[in-house]
Amino acid sequence: MADILHLSTFLHRPIFDSDGDRIGRVQDLVARLGDDAHPPIVGAVIKIEGRNLFVPIRKIGGLAEGRMTFEGRRVDLRRFERRPGELLLAEDLLARHLINLVRGRLIIANEIEIAEIDAKWEVVGVDPGRRPFLRRVLGQKIGQRVKAEAIVDFASIEPFVAHVPSARLRIPYRKLAKLHPAQIADLVEQASHEEGEEIIEAVGLDRELEADVFEELDTEHQLEFLEARSDTEAARLLSRMEPDNAADLINEVEQDRRLPILENLPSDQQTKVRQLLSYNAESAGGLMNPDFVYVPATATVDDALEAIRTSKVPAESLHVVFVLDDKGQPIGAASIAPLVRARGSELALSVSQTQIAHVHPHWDLHRIARKMSDFNLTVLPVLDDEHESMIGVITVDDLLEELLPQGWRREFGMSAVEE
Repeated sequence: MADILHLSTFLHRPIFDSDGDRIGRVQDLVARLGDDAHPPIVGAVIKIEGRNLFVPIRKIGGLAEGRMTFEGRRVDLRRFERRPGELLLAEDLLARHLINLVRGRLIIANEIEIAEIDAKWEVVGVDPGRRPFLRRVLGQKIGQRVKAEAIVDFASIEPFVAHVPSARLRIPYRKLAKLHPAQIADLVEQASHEEGEEIIEAVGLDRELEADVFEELDTEHQLEFLEARSDTEAARLLSRMEPDNAADLINEVEQDRRLPILENLPSDQQTKVRQLLSYNAESAGGLMNPDFVYVPATATVDDALEAIRTSKVPAESLHVVFVLDDKGQPIGAASIAPLVRARGSELALSVSQTQIAHVHPHWDLHRIARKMSDFNLTVLPVLDDEHESMIGVITVDDLLEELLPQGWRREFGMSAVEE
């Protein structure tokens, strides 16, 4: 296995000519971002007589020995200017946040690791530990080489590059999309505002994912990102959120923006959100989602399963299909397991629970929690006060989110930043 060397081995150290005379000092190494798992090093920035110059990697020797030498005939005296797609390892990556895509965490690049692979120098990883931080800050010589298992493979890392003036690349959506929306939201919350905007911009290529991530953010960050958006842009984002989450967020924005955002929502979404806004946010009416899966009393098991397959309601609401009578009252609740086990021609009502626990819009969180706990429910129907129709459902995840304190992930040591 190739020896892995620290970037700090070369930073601010002399570079020598072929006769062993010092000709300048190393300021940084330059790598090129692209499709390579390990970005190739294309050269170094050298300071000679107060001027930063670029030396291509083909004219550099001695790296393997931890010492840099100039092996060309002459130095190009034009001042260094980075090209699109190039990163300065120290300036752009060292001591900055990076995304560990495997674990869905932020790490701090306390050291950048390079290695020669197949006669080509590459950025192979970063060391987020405290040891390289101490070596870098205190100037301690704690070894030039490091064991491969001590670093995070750069192939699993994505850097933030919005701060790089010439960068054409941004965080690839396809990589972030492999993470759960809650993981992406954790990254946004732990990142700086600029880094968070870069993540939101990346997931914005998929409007549905953007909305899912936005729903997972805490209120403080939701408002922070909405502040920079117009009323029309805010409404576009809220239109893809679940109605209950959109209503909660509209309640939190500045009062003079609430009506303009609401009026920019599509009519169907606007009707649902207005209904939810008429309830106390901490009541069953404010917590419920007006979208749920239901079939008529004449529906078969096949009909119920098809309703699940074609429904656009959140996945957590798909565990139960409600059977409604002509007045919209629930007369049965069929879980997925009994439906899958039954014959397709059977009536869905025949495999449903007919004694249905429910709540009413004015019920508070504790009464809702007791009802769900007593009946071991993950989806709870909400009936209007007159018991005439079913107007929504409450899912256990939404209830837990309300009952848990703000910032509970951080309070219980689930920080998304690794050092």
